[in-house]
Amino acid sequence: NSNGQLGNDTTAAKFTPVGVSGLSNEAAVIVTGGWQTCALMTGGDVKCWGDNAYGQLGDETTENRSTPVNVSGLTDDVASLAAGYWHTCARTAGGAAKCWGYNTDGELGDGTTVEKTTPVDVIGLSSDVSVISAGNWHTCAITTGGGAKCWGYNYDGQLGNGTPSDYESTPVNVSGLISGVTAIAAGGDHSCVITTGGKAQ
Repeated sequence: NSNGQLGNDTTAAKFTPVGVSGLSNEAAVIVTGGWQTCALMTGGDVKCWGDNAYGQLGDETTENRSTPVNVSGLTDDVASLAAGYWHTCARTAGGAAKCWGYNTDGELGDGTTVEKTTPVDVIGLSSDVSVISAGNWHTCAITTGGGAKCWGYNYDGQLGNGTPSDYESTPVNVSGLISGVTAIAAGGDHSCVITTGGKAQ
């Protein structure tokens, strides 16, 4: 809890569960990143807390927060969340992908490598996103057509586009997976999917 990631208005370690300040009800989904935590509320808004050195809390600052703060600029209701090591992403109810935080490896997908303290649009994914997943320094999504796309750090080939590179700052297609993907998971330096019929790749 050194960065306030437990959300209980302290930075002291806790060895049993503590309540997150102000979130006694209406939290629907919770995700954890490196040292940040975010919750999707039943009303579709998002609150984050913890480490904010790179803007991963999305509140227009880089100040650590030991209690939840609202993510700025999410004008559409959010349907799901994903938290990477130092970045955070959301899928809106309209199927758009938006990310914020650390971006040295292009993991925000906005065509830059500059950190962002509020959500930015992922290029080419303003609609039709059904699932989003964040790894350490890369991000992946499934489109409503069942295609897999990834962006960010790619030194170990975790984007799956057949061409390892330092990074890709906009989404690239995962080779051979333009349809039929039903689940996706981005790990530390690798990614996996499940395709129609239950095959894992």
